[in-house]
Amino acid sequence: MANGHIHSLETFGTVDGPGIRFVVFMQGCLLKCQYCHNPDTWALNEGKQMSLEEVLAEIEPYLNYYRTSGGGLTVSGGEPTLQAHFVKQLFTEVKKRWNLHTTLDTNGYNEGDKINDLLDVTDLVMLDLKHIDDEAHIKLTGKSNDRTLKLARWLSDHNRKMWIRHVYVPGIHDREEDLLNLGRFIGTLNGVEKIEILPYHQMGIYKWEMLGKPYELEGVPSPREEEVDRAYRLIEEGRKQTALVL
Repeated sequence: MANGHIHSLETFGTVDGPGIRFVVFMQGCLLKCQYCHNPDTWALNEGKQMSLEEVLAEIEPYLNYYRTSGGGLTVSGGEPTLQAHFVKQLFTEVKKRWNLHTTLDTNGYNEGDKINDLLDVTDLVMLDLKHIDDEAHIKLTGKSNDRTLKLARWLSDHNRKMWIRHVYVPGIHDREEDLLNLGRFIGTLNGVEKIEILPYHQMGIYKWEMLGKPYELEGVPSPREEEVDRAYRLIEEGRKQTALVL
């Protein structure tokens, strides 16, 4: 069995899917988000190598908490689909042994047909839509959003459950038309159970400094509550417009 390159483990995750969750952060990511608070997860071959059994042994002592809270296992990153084979084995095993709920937290920079085996053992996909405008997405992450939107469509076509997550950075995500378009796109998808706006924060800046990387969002504040409320409102408005058309 293959080993996984693991960045870190969290025993009591409460923001990574329903209930209390064990969270495995995988190492490696192809997107270079300007606001990333874990740039130390980018390099593909770093992190700690762990076997499947080693990860399972970390989960087992806390099973009671995950079960009683309606929680389970979330695999995040970095980008977990870069190690799809390992994550598939892990999800398969926690289902077989303990019938745990599985969540995949992904930026969607992959293809549904290529990771079909993994998605078959995934109960919920938390899909990070970084920006609906492709040019802005390239500026923000270094990559086009084409693959992410295609994966969202694939999940929708295959009746998979999704939570859409959208990090909101003042000055990058506040254009009315972008937020409406994001809502319009989400409105065409089946299976979206929840939309979460994650307010940008500065907690990871020290990691950029430690890695000697320039931090391009220096001085950008976290959004005010009313900015986040406005974003939710516009996304919802866009969704409703699509619903009327459909």
